[in-house]
Amino acid sequence: MVDTRTAPVALLILRVVLGLLFLAHVWLKIFVFTPAGTAGFFASLGLPGWFAYVTMLWEILGAAALILGVWPRAAALAMVPLLLGTIVTVHGPAGFFFDSQYGGWEYPAFWIVALIVLALSGDGAKALRPTPLR
Repeated sequence: MVDTRTAPVALLILRVVLGLLFLAHVWLKIFVFTPAGTAGFFASLGLPGWFAYVTMLWEILGAAALILGVWPRAAALAMVPLLLGTIVTVHGPAGFFFDSQYGGWEYPAFWIVALIVLALSGDGAKALRPTPLR
């Protein structure tokens, strides 16, 4: 049974926290590793360096959409490929647990599940532009 009185607030909290986590993640890339350093890391993985800039922009736009509630269900699904990419390129080869140098895939997998839960559950309260559904 879903409590329809509190579910929209719960989804708002989930949406905002997921967006803030993406902002924290991109902040690390920009201010700690630097964009050039992030591009170099991407290149070391065999990815084109320019893809780091696309990824950072994707994280910023997705975070903003989640926090503000601009098509949040669609935004949540749009963020899943980023996290799948981290599992395939970095975290997956490091194992399951997030205790090695490159972390494991447990955290990005949990993040994916949370995004899918949001996408399946609804936009949450205070969405500026609810996701259009047909």
